[in-house]
Amino acid sequence: MICGMGERKRAQAAVALGRWVEPEEVFAQGRALRGVAGLKDHREMRLAENRPSVVDFVKAGNVGRVADLVPLRVGRMMASPFAFFRGSAGLMAADLVGTPRSGLDAQLCGDAHAANFGLYGTPEGQIVMDINDFDETVPGPWEWDLKRLATSIVLAGREGGFSEKSCKEAAEDVVRSYRKALDHLAEQPFLDSWSALGDESVLAKVDGQALLDDFAKAAKKARKNTSAKVAAKWTQRGADQRWRFVTEPPVLTSVRDEVAEAVVGALPAYVDTLRESRRNLIMRYGVSDVAFRVVGTGSVGLRNYLVLLHGNGDEALVLQVKEAQSSALAHHLGHAPAKHEGKRIVHGARLVQAETDILLGWTTVEGRHYIVRQFRNRKGEIDPTTLERDHLDDYGRFAGALLARAHTRSVDPRLLAGYCGEDLDEAIATYAIAYANQTESDHAALLTAITHSHLPATPDL
Repeated sequence: MICGMGERKRAQAAVALGRWVEPEEVFAQGRALRGVAGLKDHREMRLAENRPSVVDFVKAGNVGRVADLVPLRVGRMMASPFAFFRGSAGLMAADLVGTPRSGLDAQLCGDAHAANFGLYGTPEGQIVMDINDFDETVPGPWEWDLKRLATSIVLAGREGGFSEKSCKEAAEDVVRSYRKALDHLAEQPFLDSWSALGDESVLAKVDGQALLDDFAKAAKKARKNTSAKVAAKWTQRGADQRWRFVTEPPVLTSVRDEVAEAVVGALPAYVDTLRESRRNLIMRYGVSDVAFRVVGTGSVGLRNYLVLLHGNGDEALVLQVKEAQSSALAHHLGHAPAKHEGKRIVHGARLVQAETDILLGWTTVEGRHYIVRQFRNRKGEIDPTTLERDHLDDYGRFAGALLARAHTRSVDPRLLAGYCGEDLDEAIATYAIAYANQTESDHAALLTAITHSHLPATPDL
């Protein structure tokens, strides 16, 4: 029940520039796609034909990573089924290929699990919450993001010790909130829906009041999470009066001079990817030092550098130069490798996020693709695995609404709202339960492989 290109083009052509269209006509185009994939059809969970074993999947994902960090990547994935899920977007994508889809493509996050929503600061200083990881971003079926988010909420609930009934209800709330956000955005002027932010006001709209305290605490912490704080904690001035990172092995380590020179040498190309006004801004800074830092679960083993810059007096700015590999979804969607994977990620983030880091860009270091961004841009997080029952529901509703807003940046909200209906809530929640069960089975296979020394694993740092 996969929509062909003809149906997809006809549905999305309804909003082509050049002819004004009655809103109801666009809604009708969306509703018509239920004939391509019925709402209840999304209950179906299939595993990919020739699905790789967990060992083969993990080994394939280790290719190209820093060899010494591979055991740490495996060690983090073994922590829990939710942790394994965070590192296995490609495996789920393979399984999603055979599932029903409406035919509407959005710019996907690609890895829309619950822990990939975080807080960060806008240029105006406001703290908002949004999707914050775009390593896997590509155009694709919007259903894939929603199913991954719902499944992650089930796994987070199980890790928190919630009942199966509570986990399924939380997954249903994710989908219901996604639909309601679409309905709201579909009624808004285009400029208003395009610029909608994920702040505290969204919580009231999605019945997420219980999460307000969690959001406020995370926002308070995020406001302090700046380059100045990093510099105060991780840098010091040497006898030559030059500021340098204070290493903290194995998390933060120094790099060879030739590596530092290669990273710094790649910065001019990065500057060229910024908007002109921002090029003028970044060129006022000078580079002081470069270090290597280990990054999170799915990215462990990728090359990741921190660049310390200084501006006006003691002002510090820390940039992250993070390696960009091909999207784990690209092959399964028939996409060719991007000409520049960093550019793919940056363009995806700029399209999906309501407010994007003003210093986000891309470059190439020694033949490898990288993204460049502020390391600490008043970033914060709410850990979904530690939330209380009613707070997890609220978190899921918040994330569902944010995902809907993200998708409507690339798909007319009226089309999506026309397609979606109440039956989708239970259908995708049923899928989420089934796929969470599969993830637990995959995680158990991972633990067995580690026990039998088929995969190397070291404890988290």
